[in-house]
Amino acid sequence: MSNYKIFQHSLDINTRGQGFTKITDQISDIVKLSKIQIGLCTIFIQHTSASLIIQENADPSVLRDLARWMSNLAPESRNWEHDAEGADDMPAHAKSVLTKTSESIPITDGHLALGIWQGLYLWEHRHHPHRRRLIIHIAGI
Repeated sequence: MSNYKIFQHSLDINTRGQGFTKITDQISDIVKLSKIQIGLCTIFIQHTSASLIIQENADPSVLRDLARWMSNLAPESRNWEHDAEGADDMPAHAKSVLTKTSESIPITDGHLALGIWQGLYLWEHRHHPHRRRLIIHIAGI
């Protein structure tokens, strides 16, 4: 398969603290840069207190509901043993375990094959802003 290509790119995302940062456009731009028309794009976050999700991109109440639900599952008020970096430290790790450190999205006709209501988000689980590193791995033809 002589047309098969592999493309890899890193991307730093500055978060504003706890919450969602939509990264669909940045990842789409990297897919275009790769010039791969049919393949698979894998996005990996190199952190243990933030995560990646594919979720509703039209109604922001979905993200607010998810954030409240997740905070109920991993509350700061719980008696966590690991709290070296503050009250939000271990809850952030627990939230990351419940979500994902990577997402894989097919590439069709040179574009991410997301559904019309889907968006890709970096979910920051810590209160303070952070710089998060993503590795984008694209393979295909």
